[in-house]
Amino acid sequence: MSVANLFGFAAPVDIEIVYNGEEERKMVEVKVDKDRREKFPLFFDGETVSGKIQIRVKDGKKIEHNGIKVEFVGNIELFYDRGNHYEFSSLQHDLAVPGELRSNTTYDFEFKNVEKMYESYHGINVKLRYFVRVTILRRLADVVKERDIWVYSYVMPAESANSSIKMEVGIEDCLHIEFEYNRSKYHLKDVIVGKIYFLLVRIKIKHMELSIIRRETTGAAPNQYNESETITKFEIMDGAPVRGETIPIRLFLGGFELTPTFREVNKKFSTRYYLNLVLVDEEHRRYFKQQEITIFRRR
Repeated sequence: MSVANLFGFAAPVDIEIVYNGEEERKMVEVKVDKDRREKFPLFFDGETVSGKIQIRVKDGKKIEHNGIKVEFVGNIELFYDRGNHYEFSSLQHDLAVPGELRSNTTYDFEFKNVEKMYESYHGINVKLRYFVRVTILRRLADVVKERDIWVYSYVMPAESANSSIKMEVGIEDCLHIEFEYNRSKYHLKDVIVGKIYFLLVRIKIKHMELSIIRRETTGAAPNQYNESETITKFEIMDGAPVRGETIPIRLFLGGFELTPTFREVNKKFSTRYYLNLVLVDEEHRRYFKQQEITIFRRR
């Protein structure tokens, strides 16, 4: 987008940013808003970001400028705080000193071994972006062009025991259920395996469902926002169980658009995942139990 366009001026130049080796690089398709998806070239922490900037002068007119610069930026945008973008990474090179653009020009750029400490993320209330930004400084209005990359991060969960999860749902003298999942930490293509044991059933259960919930927390108190979305929901039982019955669970994570678990990213946001078990009785009363799981990206 051109800053000049914001003021009703047509940008006097076209700018294109091309990354080196882009044709061979994996592209990540991402939902950028409600109805639109985009593809971004994939990069990793410590990888060099380099390429070419092609500037085309429109109608053969000469363009006076006060310098041209290129930046590599990592920033966090909080949607409730639209005026502020929090830059946690910013590198800059000057491409040209003040002068004139008389014809189409190409500049090379390179940001060597760039640290990219967080994973890219597009959420409900927050975006974490990495992008290259080109700015042609002009007296009336700068001309600015940005192009995003996508970053994966392989931050493994802490080496604490990845033990099974055991929980109970109970109503005194009416219902006693135990459920068990094989682990508490899963990679993005993993399978959640579990069992549900009915130890006491004196109410008429109509059906039972299991869902994965993503909870996004942005900001800090008192301006903290929580948004939850159900990633998937499936029925694991229809009809009344009997005492002593066991129901197996197998949930394949690979088919869902999940991210890793993010905790306190730059002290701006967190994204956590929960397994939510819901029982509904014949009078439509709902009993549920929620358990946090950790999701990570495996190399």
